[in-house]
Amino acid sequence: MNAEDTTSAARLLQAISERQPPFFHLLGAKIVEVSRDRVVAELKVREELANRNGALHGGAVMAVADNLGGTATFLNLPEAAGTTTIESKTNFFAAVPLGDTLRAECIPLHRGRSTMVWQTRIIRGDGKLAAIVTQTQLVMRRED
Repeated sequence: MNAEDTTSAARLLQAISERQPPFFHLLGAKIVEVSRDRVVAELKVREELANRNGALHGGAVMAVADNLGGTATFLNLPEAAGTTTIESKTNFFAAVPLGDTLRAECIPLHRGRSTMVWQTRIIRGDGKLAAIVTQTQLVMRRED
Protein backbone atom coordinates (compact mmCIF):
# COMPACT_ATOMS: atom_id res chain seq x y z
CA MET A 1 0.00 0.00 0.00
CA ASN A 2 1.44 3.34 -1.01
CA ALA A 3 0.86 6.79 0.54
CA GLU A 4 -2.02 7.56 -1.85
CA ASP A 5 -3.74 4.26 -0.95
CA THR A 6 -3.26 4.98 2.75
CA THR A 7 -4.78 8.45 2.38
CA SER A 8 -7.70 7.05 0.38
CA ALA A 9 -8.33 4.32 3.00
CA ALA A 10 -8.25 6.91 5.79
CA ARG A 11 -10.76 9.10 3.94
CA LEU A 12 -13.08 6.14 3.39
CA LEU A 13 -12.87 5.17 7.07
CA GLN A 14 -13.70 8.73 8.13
CA ALA A 15 -16.59 9.03 5.66
CA ILE A 16 -18.12 5.67 6.66
CA SER A 17 -17.64 6.43 10.36
CA GLU A 18 -19.47 9.74 9.99
CA ARG A 19 -22.37 8.07 8.13
CA GLN A 20 -23.18 5.52 10.81
CA PRO A 21 -26.73 5.70 12.19
CA PRO A 22 -27.33 7.41 15.54
CA PHE A 23 -28.07 4.06 17.22
CA PHE A 24 -24.55 2.81 16.45
CA HIS A 25 -23.10 5.91 18.11
CA LEU A 26 -25.49 5.48 21.06
CA LEU A 27 -24.02 2.02 21.61
CA GLY A 28 -20.59 3.62 21.70
CA ALA A 29 -19.23 1.48 18.87
CA LYS A 30 -16.53 2.76 16.55
CA ILE A 31 -15.59 1.65 13.03
CA VAL A 32 -11.83 1.04 12.99
CA GLU A 33 -11.33 -0.61 9.59
CA VAL A 34 -13.37 -0.50 6.41
CA SER A 35 -13.16 -1.89 2.89
CA ARG A 36 -15.54 -3.62 0.50
CA ASP A 37 -14.26 -6.95 1.87
CA ARG A 38 -14.12 -6.28 5.61
CA VAL A 39 -15.63 -3.94 8.18
CA VAL A 40 -14.28 -3.93 11.74
CA ALA A 41 -15.62 -2.15 14.81
CA GLU A 42 -14.77 -1.98 18.48
CA LEU A 43 -17.05 -1.53 21.46
CA LYS A 44 -16.16 -0.97 25.11
CA VAL A 45 -18.55 -2.92 27.34
CA ARG A 46 -20.17 -0.42 29.72
CA GLU A 47 -22.73 -0.97 32.44
CA GLU A 48 -25.49 0.53 30.23
CA LEU A 49 -24.91 -2.34 27.76
CA ALA A 50 -24.82 -5.13 30.35
CA ASN A 51 -27.32 -7.85 31.11
CA ARG A 52 -28.30 -8.77 34.67
CA ASN A 53 -25.31 -11.14 34.87
CA GLY A 54 -22.79 -8.33 34.41
CA ALA A 55 -21.79 -9.15 30.83
CA LEU A 56 -22.56 -7.59 27.47
CA HIS A 57 -26.24 -7.99 26.57
CA GLY A 58 -26.86 -10.30 23.60
CA GLY A 59 -28.98 -7.61 21.96
CA ALA A 60 -25.98 -5.28 21.91
CA VAL A 61 -23.90 -8.00 20.22
CA MET A 62 -26.59 -8.45 17.57
CA ALA A 63 -27.01 -4.70 17.11
CA VAL A 64 -23.30 -4.15 16.43
CA ALA A 65 -23.20 -7.07 13.99
CA ASP A 66 -26.37 -5.94 12.21
CA ASN A 67 -24.93 -2.48 11.74
CA LEU A 68 -21.67 -3.87 10.33
CA GLY A 69 -23.52 -6.14 7.89
CA GLY A 70 -25.55 -3.17 6.68
CA THR A 71 -22.43 -1.05 6.34
CA ALA A 72 -20.59 -3.80 4.44
CA THR A 73 -23.56 -4.23 2.10
CA PHE A 74 -23.75 -0.46 1.55
CA LEU A 75 -20.11 -0.52 0.44
CA ASN A 76 -20.97 -3.17 -2.16
CA LEU A 77 -24.29 -1.85 -3.49
CA PRO A 78 -24.87 -0.77 -7.06
CA GLU A 79 -25.59 2.93 -7.52
CA ALA A 80 -28.94 4.16 -6.12
CA ALA A 81 -29.69 0.85 -4.35
CA GLY A 82 -30.50 0.41 -0.67
CA THR A 83 -30.41 -2.44 1.80
CA THR A 84 -32.23 -3.91 4.76
CA THR A 85 -31.65 -6.95 6.95
CA ILE A 86 -34.01 -9.84 6.15
CA GLU A 87 -32.48 -12.56 8.34
CA SER A 88 -30.02 -12.78 11.21
CA LYS A 89 -28.76 -15.66 13.33
CA THR A 90 -26.47 -15.45 16.35
CA ASN A 91 -24.49 -18.18 18.08
CA PHE A 92 -23.11 -17.20 21.49
CA PHE A 93 -19.98 -18.93 22.80
CA ALA A 94 -18.64 -16.80 25.67
CA ALA A 95 -19.70 -13.77 27.68
CA VAL A 96 -17.97 -10.43 27.15
CA PRO A 97 -17.42 -8.96 30.64
CA LEU A 98 -17.87 -5.37 31.77
CA GLY A 99 -14.82 -3.24 31.02
CA ASP A 100 -13.69 -5.44 28.13
CA THR A 101 -13.48 -4.13 24.56
CA LEU A 102 -14.90 -6.39 21.88
CA ARG A 103 -13.78 -6.47 18.28
CA ALA A 104 -16.40 -7.20 15.63
CA GLU A 105 -15.07 -8.37 12.25
CA CYS A 106 -17.54 -8.60 9.35
CA ILE A 107 -16.69 -10.45 6.12
CA PRO A 108 -18.74 -11.51 3.08
CA LEU A 109 -20.00 -15.05 2.60
CA HIS A 110 -22.03 -14.19 -0.52
CA ARG A 111 -22.41 -11.03 -2.58
CA GLY A 112 -25.23 -11.58 -5.03
CA ARG A 113 -27.45 -9.42 -7.15
CA SER A 114 -30.47 -9.56 -4.82
CA THR A 115 -28.97 -10.58 -1.46
CA MET A 116 -25.69 -10.46 0.39
CA VAL A 117 -24.72 -12.67 3.32
CA TRP A 118 -22.25 -11.48 5.95
CA GLN A 119 -20.59 -13.14 8.91
CA THR A 120 -19.52 -11.09 11.92
CA ARG A 121 -17.17 -12.60 14.48
CA ILE A 122 -17.38 -11.05 17.94
CA ILE A 123 -14.02 -11.40 19.68
CA ARG A 124 -13.27 -10.56 23.31
CA GLY A 125 -10.23 -8.58 24.38
CA ASP A 126 -8.44 -11.83 25.34
CA GLY A 127 -8.91 -13.13 21.77
CA LYS A 128 -11.62 -15.66 22.67
CA LEU A 129 -14.54 -15.97 20.23
CA ALA A 130 -17.69 -14.69 21.95
CA ALA A 131 -20.24 -14.97 19.12
CA ILE A 132 -20.78 -15.41 15.41
CA VAL A 133 -23.59 -13.55 13.66
CA THR A 134 -24.65 -14.52 10.13
CA GLN A 135 -27.06 -12.22 8.38
CA THR A 136 -28.71 -11.77 5.01
CA GLN A 137 -29.14 -8.31 3.55
CA LEU A 138 -31.66 -7.61 0.80
CA VAL A 139 -30.42 -5.47 -2.09
CA MET A 140 -33.23 -3.06 -2.90
CA ARG A 141 -32.86 -1.68 -6.40
CA ARG A 142 -34.68 1.50 -7.31
CA GLU A 143 -37.28 1.04 -10.01
CA ASP A 144 -36.61 3.44 -12.89
